[in-house]
Amino acid sequence: MRAAIRISALSEAGVIYVMTHDSIGLGEDGPTHQPIEHLASFRAMPNILMLRPADGNETAGAYRVAVLNRKRPSILALSRQKLPNLPGTSIEGVEKGGYIISDNSSGNKPDVILISTGSELEIAFKAGEELRKEGKAVRVVSFVSWELFDDQSDAYKESVLPAAVTARVSIEAGSTFGWQKLIGSKGKAIGIDHFGASAPAGKIYKEFGLTVEAVIAAAKEVS
Repeated sequence: MRAAIRISALSEAGVIYVMTHDSIGLGEDGPTHQPIEHLASFRAMPNILMLRPADGNETAGAYRVAVLNRKRPSILALSRQKLPNLPGTSIEGVEKGGYIISDNSSGNKPDVILISTGSELEIAFKAGEELRKEGKAVRVVSFVSWELFDDQSDAYKESVLPAAVTARVSIEAGSTFGWQKLIGSKGKAIGIDHFGASAPAGKIYKEFGLTVEAVIAAAKEVS
């Protein structure tokens, strides 16, 4: 569908593309069915909203954004696996592209910022909870849409990703291409820069290092 999606972006047609099975989480169908570079490639396409919601709240928000954007087509990348509604997610937050879902820091100075999208936001959220038990000030950011975040004011961007905080970790079940833009040269991107494999979602996430433990280790490394 890539060619048709590109034409809709070029034509400023507000088409809503609802895509599912958005990662290695789809399981045993294996690498022929598992998206790796797709998210990054559509983020690179002009005049497209690439939305990867993490739960029901964010999916509702993503659909609202898609309906309101009549001259920008939207892609909703939805997971196959079951996901809980996370504390802190919201319809309103999605409209900003990236927003804070949990934070125990003060003065806009967290020790580390964990950034994630879609099904991996739950992993980042749990990692944040564990790090706080060890005394860390942790901010967890849901980054549903890079394009919508780019549209926000500099002041808003600074309130979510303060320039002074270079300790950043991203986690997404896809290519890490492009994440340096958000995490900087001192941050760490957890993702998949190779093709997938045939295995149950839980097992393949562990094999590829998309775990709470991996996020905690990366957070300690950068901070």
